This record gives sequence, C-alpha cells and structure tokens, in this order.
Amino acid sequence: MIIVHKLNGAEIRLNAELIECLEGGPQTCVILATGNRFLVVETPEEITERVVEYRRKVNAEGKAVNPIKGYKRENP
Repeated sequence: MIIVHKLNGAEIRLNAELIECLEGGPQTCVILATGNRFLVVETPEEITERVVEYRRKVNAEGKAVNPIKGYKRENP
C-alpha cells in the first residue's frame, strides 16, 4: 500500500499493485485495475516514486504478489 491524499486532504492508502494508469494535471487521477478512480494531490512522479519504493520493499522480502488473482472485471 502507498499513502496519498485526496483533494480534501484526507489520507488514503492505495494498493500499489492495482495502479493501472496515472493521469496528470492540476490534480492526478489514479486509475486502478478494478476500474476505481481517485483524484489525489500528489504528482504522477511522486506516486511513481512511492510505487517503486513499495516494490523494492516487497521484492526484498521475496514474496510474489498477484493482486488480481481471482478478480473478474465485469463490463457494464
């Protein structure tokens, strides 16, 4: 998980393994593989740095992670 902040300042934790896309602008839209979207104040570069840091930590522990095992996206 990585910590980011919504536009109202609320702290949220996102599963870094589920981040599919980052859209920059005045705020950053984080799009997850589940289809959920979050607007946050951090820049795409800051989020990318946090994800890299998170993955280094996970890989150092030697654990394999499959964040979407068993997940099935339903198209509306």
